[in-house]
Amino acid sequence: MVDDIDRQVVNALLRDGRASARDVAAETGVAATTVSRRMDQLVDAGVIEEYTARVDYGALGYDVTAVFQLSVDGSGLETVTARLRDLDNMVAVYEVTGSHDIVAVGKFRDTEEMNAHIKELLTDPDIRTAATSVVLNTVREHEQFTVEETDE
Repeated sequence: MVDDIDRQVVNALLRDGRASARDVAAETGVAATTVSRRMDQLVDAGVIEEYTARVDYGALGYDVTAVFQLSVDGSGLETVTARLRDLDNMVAVYEVTGSHDIVAVGKFRDTEEMNAHIKELLTDPDIRTAATSVVLNTVREHEQFTVEETDE
């Protein structure tokens, strides 16, 4: 069970994912040994999934972001989501409710690379329809938010 100390640790790591247990302890006022143990427990529980770098793909030349909305034959949903998940350019793949079955977000160097991926998707026999939107301006992306403490 996650308590307020765990939430404090998570929030400190959200502010600085490279913070050491000692840094988190200094920020939260919790003993460093407790913070270290809590960090390990949060990883073991799956609350903290991984420590990773946040990359600005645009700075690396991936200038086109596209959102794909796909309608899939019912039996093909698992296959299509697995294929999309395994494509390097896809940064998000969601099974959704509504008029489409899947929403996926991809990053591409240019429209030519994006078009190649669209054409590949359209040849999949399990995909009934595909709608693609190109992102004109990224306002907020991949942001996380601090978790509320419960005042236990």
